[in-house]
Amino acid sequence: MRPLAGLLAAAAVSQAGTRVSAIALPWFVLVSTGSAARTGLVAFCEMAPYVLIKALTGPLVDRAGPRVISWTTDVASAAGVAAVPVLHALGLLDFWLLLVMVAVIGGARGPGDLAKEVMIPEAAARSAVPIERATGLLGVVERLASTVGPGAGGVLVAVLGPLTGLLVNAATFALGSVLVGLALPRGMGGAAAPDPAARDDGPGPGYWQRFAEGFAYLRGQPLLLVIIGTVGFTNFLDAARNAVLLPIWARETGHGPSAIGLMTAATGLTAVAGSLIAAVVAHRMRRRLVFFTGFLLAGAPRFVILALDVPVWAVVAVYALSGFGSGFLNPILGAVVWERVPRRLLGRVGALGDSLSWAGIPLGGLVAGAAVGWLGLVPVLAVSGAAYLLATHLAGLRREWREMDREWNGATGGDSGGGAGPEGTAGPGPDRGNQE
Repeated sequence: MRPLAGLLAAAAVSQAGTRVSAIALPWFVLVSTGSAARTGLVAFCEMAPYVLIKALTGPLVDRAGPRVISWTTDVASAAGVAAVPVLHALGLLDFWLLLVMVAVIGGARGPGDLAKEVMIPEAAARSAVPIERATGLLGVVERLASTVGPGAGGVLVAVLGPLTGLLVNAATFALGSVLVGLALPRGMGGAAAPDPAARDDGPGPGYWQRFAEGFAYLRGQPLLLVIIGTVGFTNFLDAARNAVLLPIWARETGHGPSAIGLMTAATGLTAVAGSLIAAVVAHRMRRRLVFFTGFLLAGAPRFVILALDVPVWAVVAVYALSGFGSGFLNPILGAVVWERVPRRLLGRVGALGDSLSWAGIPLGGLVAGAAVGWLGLVPVLAVSGAAYLLATHLAGLRREWREMDREWNGATGGDSGGGAGPEGTAGPGPDRGNQE
């Protein structure tokens, strides 16, 4: 179990720290500038490089090996995050420089997240754990990070200020780098094996040839493409809520950042329960039914409840129910991806799939900030909830979704990299966009 345990531990600490930062950074910008538009701009400058660089580093991850990419980018992320409070303390953090720093942080995070995802099938095989069990456990780890991170972030920001939260995030990136570099077994996370059909004479395919190969494979997978389109739109809406709508709601209602921490912690706790159930009964679930039921719970209600004048306990209750539904989403999506993508293409196809499904995230906060300034908070929340419901359930009428319930036999080249079946969290999963 050492390979899987080490990788899950590295993912846990880095993701928990990212969730702390997801509360601390928007709150820092909002209270220091008072501008919803600037808050959205900071979110854009972090996520645009994340998406772009992640899309382009797939061939590099396959060639250099995900282990090296993971620990080196975590070191870079730690340095970038730590620089923000240091520069602020020195009086050197102008707004334009903050935008540059968050762009560096986002650009380093993308390849690091991708590299950890790519190592999951290998870790499962080395640990003699079925892929559905391994990815169910990854879902539990992600949800625990989504519980501990926001809860700790809300308390840290409320008591010690947002810059303390950023320092904690830097420390978690550093710890994640140490775990990947030292705790994983020697030889794990190396470069992907070459195409067995390729000739051995010559230096091998170049960067753009590798990139094109991943793109061509993804283009030939209709189910993956429709998943990416649907998840891309929901990620756009989730980014708008996390980066702008939630902080503004907390400020206007007077509940403050501690309420955001409480809501996201409740979401994470129930999502852990959902992920645990998915890990235990994954092979018995009808994926399509569970998937769209999960989206029904996890999507529109989180927007609509914020638009209503209700006590904070009612908001927390709705977020808890939504969290339970969301716990089933990424395991199902990851299973679909890993069943269909060969191990040697995981970096390239995973990078493209993740980046396309995250493409709307940089715009989410930007558009939300402008929309709130024009229409106000409540109308934007109502429209966003309606759009979420329509997008997920109208898309579900497409015939490609029927393939979710069919066992994939690898006839077109897919394999799970050593696993034994469905259930995962890699690829274009919706909570890759959620910063909760």
